[in-house]
Amino acid sequence: MIAAGMILPQMVWAGGKKQKATPERPNIIFILADDMGYGDLSCYGSQYVKTPNIDRLAATGTRFNQCYAGSGISSPSRCSLMTGRNTGNTRIRDNMCTAGGITGIKVNPKGDTTIVRRANLLPEDTTIATVIGTAGYRTCLVNKWHLDGYDKGASPNHRGFDEFYGWTISTVHSNSPYYYPYYRFHGDSLIHIEENANGRHAIHNNDLSVNDAIAFVNRNKKNPFFLYLAFDAPHEPYNIDQTAWYDGQETWTPNTKRYASLITHMDAAIGRLLDELDRLKLRKNTLIIFASDNGAAIQAPLRELNCNAGFRGRKGQLYEGGIRVPLIVNQPGKVPVQKLENIVYFPDFMPTFAALTGVTRNLPQRINGMNILPLFYGKQVDTDHRMLYWEFTGKQRAVRKGDWKCVTIRRDAPLELYNLKNDPEETINLADQYPEMVREFDAEMQRMHVPTPNWPLPGETF
Repeated sequence: MIAAGMILPQMVWAGGKKQKATPERPNIIFILADDMGYGDLSCYGSQYVKTPNIDRLAATGTRFNQCYAGSGISSPSRCSLMTGRNTGNTRIRDNMCTAGGITGIKVNPKGDTTIVRRANLLPEDTTIATVIGTAGYRTCLVNKWHLDGYDKGASPNHRGFDEFYGWTISTVHSNSPYYYPYYRFHGDSLIHIEENANGRHAIHNNDLSVNDAIAFVNRNKKNPFFLYLAFDAPHEPYNIDQTAWYDGQETWTPNTKRYASLITHMDAAIGRLLDELDRLKLRKNTLIIFASDNGAAIQAPLRELNCNAGFRGRKGQLYEGGIRVPLIVNQPGKVPVQKLENIVYFPDFMPTFAALTGVTRNLPQRINGMNILPLFYGKQVDTDHRMLYWEFTGKQRAVRKGDWKCVTIRRDAPLELYNLKNDPEETINLADQYPEMVREFDAEMQRMHVPTPNWPLPGETF
């Protein structure tokens, strides 16, 4: 078994020769948007936002209609993705914790500061990068990690990634001003982006991030790699100077134009990455996955653009609008063109990537995901008869099994019950009609919850 959190060197296989990626054992690029709603892509029904490159991935690959993020907010969702665990079982269950952790300064978009407490991934927390690294893949995270809390030693390059280019929570100014940063980490080194010195808006973070991604791909074109490209877009504050795509939308507010432009600009950056993979003749040997970390936020033009596709709720809530997200999988010649209704979620990616790279024996214990790799390649696997669970400890909790979802988003409020097949918008609460089902789901949720010292509930001991 690997030591959790260890950083591994590049692969050398038997005979001392490095193996190249192949269509059967491909490079992996996981692209994650930030606070982008289920309905913000043209391929998922948006009538407003232009996303031609992401649409092309969907049109030539597999689109999942029932994918769920790890949580309704950034840090716990990304923790679930990285560790294969749901938020009843992860280290990080909310952006801020109520006990333990480390205190630090949170800066809001207006520049106001608050002292808060955050948890961070610990060395014993095995990440996807650690697991894939044992297969010899060179691993890299570009841009947003959000799992370091206020621990400078918990950055990606200390939690399984060989390379890291981006910003951290522990160094607040490393992504300030948002989207046109002057400071940025290269591993443990804090560098300057001279183009953006003195408040200039010379290079946007979408471009900066894809430049780092392209450079990493070029350095590793002859050996397998895992690239986790985590954009900031379209997280607020909606800061982008280039909005010409939507100048004709005279009824839109400036906020709406900037929100849509952040997504379209990210899409253009993804297009540049795809073009580079084509130029290097790596597309057939590269599996590309695109998703969002949670639904659109309250600051987004939710009604104007229908960001969350009519689903109830938003970022920070466990209704569908907060946790149902787009998922696109693409690999030419391997991943078929299809739309799937299988229920999948972020904890599934760790066992799936382990199966793809052949290192399932190195999976940590107590993960909550399952291997969904057959779905990527046109085969079936039953994902719908298991229990998917989410919690904001002591505040919200939700579970889904098959067509049914049980949820509450208010502390100590009664559980609500919805049949998502008949009522995906969660408008008809059936809890009073099926009280026994609610009791069963309640019992399942209590079993799913593993006590945590960072979000203790009354009466829990550690």
